[in-house]
Amino acid sequence: MPAPPAWMRWLPALYVAGILVLEPITPVQWPVSFLLIALPVVAAYAHGPVGVAAIAAFAVVFEGVLAGTPCCAGRMVGYLWDRHYVGAYVCTALVGVLGTIMAAHRTRRERTLASVRSVAETAQRVLLRPVPRRLGRLSMEALYLSADAEARIGGDLYEAVPTAHGVRLLIGDVRGKGLLAVETAATMLGAFREAAYDEPDLAGVAHRVEQSMSRRAAQLPGSEAAERFVTAVFAEVPDHEPLVRIVNCGHPPPLRLGPDGVTELDSADPALPINLGILLGERYRVDVEPFHPGDRLLLYTDGVTETRDPTGSFYPLTERSRAWTTLPPRELLDHLHQDLLAYSSGSLDDDIAALAAYRLPEEPRE
Repeated sequence: MPAPPAWMRWLPALYVAGILVLEPITPVQWPVSFLLIALPVVAAYAHGPVGVAAIAAFAVVFEGVLAGTPCCAGRMVGYLWDRHYVGAYVCTALVGVLGTIMAAHRTRRERTLASVRSVAETAQRVLLRPVPRRLGRLSMEALYLSADAEARIGGDLYEAVPTAHGVRLLIGDVRGKGLLAVETAATMLGAFREAAYDEPDLAGVAHRVEQSMSRRAAQLPGSEAAERFVTAVFAEVPDHEPLVRIVNCGHPPPLRLGPDGVTELDSADPALPINLGILLGERYRVDVEPFHPGDRLLLYTDGVTETRDPTGSFYPLTERSRAWTTLPPRELLDHLHQDLLAYSSGSLDDDIAALAAYRLPEEPRE
C-alpha cells in the first residue's frame, strides 16, 4: 500500500504550529484554540485509525492547556472548565471518533485499491507479455500506457512472435474501454499467437484471427457483439529479405524511419477492422514495403496521433519522429512518451501502445 505524501503526514503538526502562532497575537476573547476541533479530520487524510485517535486525545489535552494556562494568551486557569471550552473538548472528542472511523475506512479502501492494482498488473503481464529485445534480425521494444491510471490496463494490445516465416507483429486497438475491451483484447491476442505460428502467409493470419473473433462474438448478446471490433496492423519481417509485409485492418499506418527520413506505410486498400470483415467476406491485401538493415519500424495505436495539445491540435507524429530516425528502439519509445506528455501538458486521456523494431545489420558470412 503506497504511503501518503510527506506533506500530508506532517499536516497535523503544521496545523498545530499555525494555531500556536495565532494564539498569542489574537485578543483573549477570540480563542483560536477552538480550531483544534478540526485536527482529527486533518490527521485522517494521512494517518491510520490509531494515529488519529492519539491525535484527537492530544487535541483535547492541548485545548485544556491553552485554556487553563496564562502562558500563551494571558488567560487565567479558571477558563479551563468554562462551559465554552468544555463544549470544545466534547466536540473535539466526537470529531476524533469520526476521524478515526474515516481513517479506518480510508485505510481499508487503500488496501483494496492496492490489491486491485496488483491484480491488474498481473493481468497485464499475462495479457501483454514483454516482447523479447531480440527476435530474429530485429531489436524490439514496446510501450504501453493505460488511460485508466488506477486499472493500469486497457484495450490496446501488441505482440511479437518469431516464426518460420519471420517475425510476426501485431498492434491493435479495441473499441471501447473497461473489462469488455480487456476481454476482447485477450481473445484477439490468443487467436494471433496461435495463427502466427500455423499460417503460411500474413493474409491467412489476419483471416484466422477474424474467424476466431467472429466465433467469440457470435456467443455474445447482439449489442455486445456489435461493439467487439478491433483495428489492427499485422506485420511480417522475414529474416533474410530486406522487406516488411503488412496487412492493415482499419488501423493507423506504421512508420518506417531510416536514412531517407520518415515514411508512412499506408495501405492502398486497407481492410475493415477485425470482427467486421467477416460480414463482407473480407479479402486481406498484403502490402510489401522495403525494410533494410538500419531501418526502424514504428507501429502505434491512435492514442498517439489523437493526443491533443491545449489548443486542441492533434499530435503530429510523422513530423516529430523525423528527429528520432537514428535512435535505438528503447530510446525512440522513451522520446515518444516524453514528447506526448510535453505536447499534451501531461494529460494523456487515451490508451497508448507502440512497438518499435530495428532491423539489425547483416552479420558477415564466413
